[in-house]
Amino acid sequence: MRIDVVTIFPDYLAPLELSLAGKARDKGLLDVRVHDLRQWATDRHHTVDDTPYGGGAGMVMKPEPWGAAFDELIPTGSTDEGTPPTVVVTTPSGVPFTQALARELAGRERLVFACGRYEGIDQRVLDDTRGRAEVLEVSIGDYVLNGGEVAALAITEAVVRLLPGFMGNPESLTEESHTLSDSGSSLLEYPVFTKPASWRGHDVPPVLLSGDHGAISAWRREQAVRRTAERRPDLVHPAVLLDDVEVRLVRPSDAGELFTLQRACWVQEQQDNPGVVIPALTESLGDVVAWAAQATVLVARSAGRLVGAVRASPRGDAWDIGRLMVAPDLQGRGLGRMLLERIEAAAPPEATSYELFTGAGSLRNQKMYKKAGYRLAGSPEPGVVRLTKARITG
Repeated sequence: MRIDVVTIFPDYLAPLELSLAGKARDKGLLDVRVHDLRQWATDRHHTVDDTPYGGGAGMVMKPEPWGAAFDELIPTGSTDEGTPPTVVVTTPSGVPFTQALARELAGRERLVFACGRYEGIDQRVLDDTRGRAEVLEVSIGDYVLNGGEVAALAITEAVVRLLPGFMGNPESLTEESHTLSDSGSSLLEYPVFTKPASWRGHDVPPVLLSGDHGAISAWRREQAVRRTAERRPDLVHPAVLLDDVEVRLVRPSDAGELFTLQRACWVQEQQDNPGVVIPALTESLGDVVAWAAQATVLVARSAGRLVGAVRASPRGDAWDIGRLMVAPDLQGRGLGRMLLERIEAAAPPEATSYELFTGAGSLRNQKMYKKAGYRLAGSPEPGVVRLTKARITG
């Protein structure tokens, strides 16, 4: 693969000579060429920026130097072994950079990075370049850097390590964060440990010392699912939460298990909210049967058992959500978040918002709801907080 980087700070790209990237260049897997944009500036000061049309703060990179650079690096009508290069413009207004995009770029024969500075590159440069090459505007995150060089380094490292022959042990690529699993999920990597087995009172999990490769594999997968569900629930495909999970409307035959699950879940709530009266702990089986018949109730079943549930009903123009519960041994895998999304989707058309209530001491619950877009909206009674979220339609 050939990579060209155009920048006004060539020394910023010196790290490409280090570590595995440098070794890849030595082995001929990678051809990296760094170019100083100022060599294409024509005035004696080598000016590459000017004030923006329409006014505003900051400066904009001029089209002339960039146009001349691309004319030389990507002449009109030229190809690199029959394939036009891909121009990667690093900008906070680009599409998010992901592992999937890294894999896609690793299949290109040539990449040309355009490292912008100031307020960015004159848009006409990108429009003109699209006539001779593929142009991708890419962002490495929702924040702003001083220039595109750091982003170019990050993208380059993520891409070239996927090249055949780059990694000494190709198997190391299959167990990393963001590697696509068979279920369609992109899981974060499980926790890792090395010698010694005990350090400062912290012990390596016994399963990793057992020599049971099947148990070790299962533990690592479970840890990856838990970590991803907690930190990046958007990455978890519902199928990976449990080996076999079915979410459906409640049936009368579910009432007994629903009653038992409710008791088990709200014991922890009582411990987190001492002195608060929790109706879920005082209801009878008949009470559960009654509200299950009146509200919209979803239950999750897996391996023959009821492992989660949630209910909702209209309250004015709000969709009132409650009794979100997950079996204690399965909490932390994202099942609660999935049930919340499912019950939100079941709201009637006239509902303009969602609301729910939880204990003031139930900090874990509040954290999950806030991640899902809910915000605190007061305390209707001592020990209880109300959270709401506007419904977005269309």
